[in-house]
Amino acid sequence: MRHPLVLPSTLLLLLGVPLLWALASVAASAFDASAWQGFIADPQTPKALLLTLWTGLASTLLSMGLAAWLLSRTFPGPLWARLVRVLGPLLAVPHAAFAIGLAALIAPSGWLLRLASPWATGFTSPPAWATTQDPLGLGLIAVLVAKEVPFLLWAAATQLQRADESQRLTRELTVACTMGYTLQRAWWRVLWPQLWPRLRWPMLAVLAYSLTVVDVALVIGPTSPPTLSVLAWRWLLDADLARNAQGAVAAWWLAAVLALASALLWRAGSLSVWRKRWTNGERGRSTSHKTQTPAKPMTAGALLALPGLYLTVMLALAVGSVSGVWAFPALWPQTLTTGAWASVWASVGTVGTTLTLALASSAAALVWSVAWLECAPPRWDALARRFIYLPLVLPAVLWVSGVHAVTLRTGLDATWVGLWLAHTLATVPYVLIALSPAYLGFDARYWHISASLGKRRSTFLMQVK
Repeated sequence: MRHPLVLPSTLLLLLGVPLLWALASVAASAFDASAWQGFIADPQTPKALLLTLWTGLASTLLSMGLAAWLLSRTFPGPLWARLVRVLGPLLAVPHAAFAIGLAALIAPSGWLLRLASPWATGFTSPPAWATTQDPLGLGLIAVLVAKEVPFLLWAAATQLQRADESQRLTRELTVACTMGYTLQRAWWRVLWPQLWPRLRWPMLAVLAYSLTVVDVALVIGPTSPPTLSVLAWRWLLDADLARNAQGAVAAWWLAAVLALASALLWRAGSLSVWRKRWTNGERGRSTSHKTQTPAKPMTAGALLALPGLYLTVMLALAVGSVSGVWAFPALWPQTLTTGAWASVWASVGTVGTTLTLALASSAAALVWSVAWLECAPPRWDALARRFIYLPLVLPAVLWVSGVHAVTLRTGLDATWVGLWLAHTLATVPYVLIALSPAYLGFDARYWHISASLGKRRSTFLMQVK
């Protein structure tokens, strides 16, 4: 019989070796004094850092607040079930695609201004407004909030979709309402204190992405200067080795900022001021015992607004992909063309590479996560998660630079396998977050029944669990 720790040790090595090697490959750049001097002396650095903090923290707090508000207004009840059903399609829209579509809506020559021109605004040509790539990063914040709210709601759904958990929380809300609390006060005092600790890792993932995002910031973020992540990315692409090193230093600086912001937000959730607020005993005005959240117009409007925004953005993308001549302020293109689609079709190999990478990295992450959840001892799991989640909470420009260095040394640079490695390392944390709540809460009695019927563990895993 094999030792029970062989498989979890192997799984950790498969994930840990490339990740640690990648981090070690960029570790030397943290001690390059001339690169640090160049980074600090660069005139773009202070403003880029402030923009990063502003857009990252604002979008994270707004996303968390809006997600919590929607949860408090929909769970438990039929509205929550409807909301959960639309989360999948919303999450499937890529961040960059959403940013491009939103830019097409809010740009000075976009659909929103075309709708209002010329009869409402008097504009016959696009105004010189900075509605995209604005210096305050408001467009970037809007995209991040619109994309991260569904992710946070999905993370909450992984906790609330278990029937036993949902029923328990509903009973607790009912008990609180019978004690004279309004439903909203009961929700914030009974359900939210239990849900918040479970959402900390997803919240940190949102914070990490918002502080370090590159692709979305390139599309709709500020440009003069850009955010620190974009600045680091540009320096890392520079042919000048000194600029290259400066980019690596910027990535390490971004990691330090992220660590500090994460520690502050993590700590903020456990401050005594919240415990006092949650336990102060105030019941509110109403003493209704109903636990079904009423479909108030504001709540229903917010639920419709989220998928409505996504549909409008995707429609703007679809029209933009076939538009030819489109003079302002015409609401519809004067000519339509399939030239852009023909260009994509001519690059069908690239599309195939994208598709196979997505399927292969997702499948590998799923197999790794299931194997880990099946065989890892609870103590190992608790300790290893801090390491497994590193790609989730580290700046992408930092650890991907390390992966690039690893692929260069191993001859995998610019190959399908090298890309697959980077994608899989980034995918594992998301899959683990998605599977863990239901997987760890699975009723062990099913396994005992299956074993008593003479079924193998593999049969139980594939056909029952």
